[in-house]
Amino acid sequence: MNPEAELSRGASATRSLRKEERDALDQQPLSLLLDSQVLTFREWCRLNRISGRTGRRILASGVGPIVTQLSPKRIGITVGANKRWQQSRERA
Repeated sequence: MNPEAELSRGASATRSLRKEERDALDQQPLSLLLDSQVLTFREWCRLNRISGRTGRRILASGVGPIVTQLSPKRIGITVGANKRWQQSRERA
């Protein structure tokens, strides 16, 4: 077999394994949530039971919770900011 094809197949298997690992982590309950704890974007979406697409739309609209920039390409939301955002969205 062609060595490039083997490398390609190996990379595909690695990506699929990573996805399986992420999915398994998504099924685990979140730890005790402290107000200063920073949730990843995925954890925040999971906590609020929304899809990633809906989460991005909420944040882009400007009415979402305060975002913490973790790195140039990574964001998070503190548990306290999420609580305040949820309270601002409550209906009477």
